[in-house]
Amino acid sequence: MHLRKPRRRKPRPSALAAFALLSTLALLPGCIAAVGAGAAYTGYQATQERGLGGAVSDATIKSAIVASYGRYSSALNDGLDVEVYEGRVLLTGRVPTQDLRDQAVRTAWKVNGVKQVYDEIKLGPVASTGDDLSDGWISTRLRNELIWDSEVRSINFTVTTSDHVVYVIGSARNKAELDRVTAYARNVPNVRRVVSYVQIESGATPAPAPASAPAPAGGNGTAASPSPPSRIEVTPLQ
Repeated sequence: MHLRKPRRRKPRPSALAAFALLSTLALLPGCIAAVGAGAAYTGYQATQERGLGGAVSDATIKSAIVASYGRYSSALNDGLDVEVYEGRVLLTGRVPTQDLRDQAVRTAWKVNGVKQVYDEIKLGPVASTGDDLSDGWISTRLRNELIWDSEVRSINFTVTTSDHVVYVIGSARNKAELDRVTAYARNVPNVRRVVSYVQIESGATPAPAPASAPAPAGGNGTAASPSPPSRIEVTPLQ
């Protein structure tokens, strides 16, 4: 009597792909591996909210705008930041002339898939390295605040800062969530103003009940409502 060897189940293709990705990243230098892992996580985030297709479309629009700027004048890429969310384009930064500002807006509108262009470009010299670092710190601080608040879906919001003015673009589930986001932005040190290009989704979910206690050190996804200082102006999407 011959005993038949038990058949080994083949791993699912998705499991094989994930294992291959992780194995490959493990062989890469630390920095490259971190970028690869971050890209994988970003892809996961995209599937949760605006959808992978929407995220790819926005990335394509942004790439096309940046490429067009490079062909026209290096001053556009040097001085401007481009953010895209669901086909809505936010332009921030500085350019030296009104002609360049007008060209930046016209170029953005010409890209396929663009639904709206928000012109927040200022006239003046390109920001110094020190200014860029300060603005970057503000954006990073705000992103961290949003990530640790369980009542805010941080992946729905894109943050950029120029001249200590915080710009937020994205979508909120309800007004309460949007209010939390802008309150966090107003609380970041050295912020001069907050400009919101956040849309509240139609059929929004009811506002969540406010949390009563702050998260313990390290964060557990629960946060008390941020205090709303009155000295910082918030400009909402019209």
